[in-house]
Amino acid sequence: MKLSPSRVAAFEILCRIDARHEFSSSLLNDSELKLSDKDSRLCHELVLGTLRRQILLDRYIDALTQSRKLDAEVRIILRLALHQLYFLDKIPDHAIVNEAVGLTGRARKSSARGLVNAVLRSAIRKKPEVVFEDDLERLSIETSHPKWLLEKWSCQFGFERARDLAIANNQEPKMYFRKTPVSINTSMPLVGKKFDRVPGCYIAEAISVELRRLVEDGMIYIQDAGSQLVANAIDIDSGERFLDVCASPGGKTMAVVTNALSNDQQNIGFFAGDISSRRIKILADTIARQQGNSKIVQYDASVSMPFEESSFDHVLIDAPCTGTGTIRHNPEIRYFIQPSDFGRMQQTQIAILNNAADIVKKGGRLIYSTCSLEREENEDVCEHFMNERSNFRQLSPRIPERFVTKDGYGRTFPPHDDIDGFFIATFERI
Repeated sequence: MKLSPSRVAAFEILCRIDARHEFSSSLLNDSELKLSDKDSRLCHELVLGTLRRQILLDRYIDALTQSRKLDAEVRIILRLALHQLYFLDKIPDHAIVNEAVGLTGRARKSSARGLVNAVLRSAIRKKPEVVFEDDLERLSIETSHPKWLLEKWSCQFGFERARDLAIANNQEPKMYFRKTPVSINTSMPLVGKKFDRVPGCYIAEAISVELRRLVEDGMIYIQDAGSQLVANAIDIDSGERFLDVCASPGGKTMAVVTNALSNDQQNIGFFAGDISSRRIKILADTIARQQGNSKIVQYDASVSMPFEESSFDHVLIDAPCTGTGTIRHNPEIRYFIQPSDFGRMQQTQIAILNNAADIVKKGGRLIYSTCSLEREENEDVCEHFMNERSNFRQLSPRIPERFVTKDGYGRTFPPHDDIDGFFIATFERI
């Protein structure tokens, strides 16, 4: 039988995520080039819906198979099928079963075709019952977040906010975008409306042909409002020098460039760098598409910075992190991270922050940011830095007051702000 292109693509993407820890956002973007608009929409729903319910779907599978050990491909096929059976209402049951059996053969797991068929027909007859030990386990299974992560969030934010966060992580995020240097002085077709909480940010009303054309032409750049907020925290004057330390894929670099040009600032030295040749290529492509003029440098910022001391007026560190603030866009992150990752990332973040501090001029600004919600990667890193660096003082970030915490940092929280979770700290060299 001929299999649905959307289901084949969704299966292949989920297999790559499971085996290689790749990210759904980039894999889905790549799939759009090979699928029709209709198939692309279904592929997105299948991949993201399955990931957002993975723990719950696995509980169903274990109940239906008496916790039988399954090959990874077979489990993914069952997850996909059960997501369609229980959470999508426009696909006939028989089509879901037939496609799942066909996928099993395509995955060269023909010996499991009978099992897949039997499990799904049993699932159609009766939905398995899931039993919970306590409220935390219920939340873990119903929102498909690891229990240890919810416990951590409950300690940090309180149970109610942790619950709200887990629920928000499974909701479809809005699509935000901004203008680029290509379009700041031109009028554009109306493809969105202004997002008042973040200056210069727009919300896409629909994924239209016109919107995609503007993206391809470099007129607009799809970028979460929280990420744009980080770039807005940087205020550059004419003749100054700016460095984006961990710049790839280049969204924040070009947001800073766009803001400076919009404010008619001239003769600015823009620099951007990252650690690997692959990331440098992505960075260069982003800058070129938006007609930026940033100089690109490759280095390992956790080891050393290839610049003279006191050579930049503004240095942005969008530090490598666990990314727990972006789970809405990449739901698989919740399954990748482990408790030990926070301490490991913290050591890298501290090293980068200290190296970057040396190249900030007296009176210059050092902006530290992550897309993590975790205190270990945010406040704790900043407090460690301030204890070690008496020649820096903390300033309140240049962002709307609603995002500034009582400790003088910037934070966004997905359930409250409807944008990804970002952290922002600003320091001045004295």
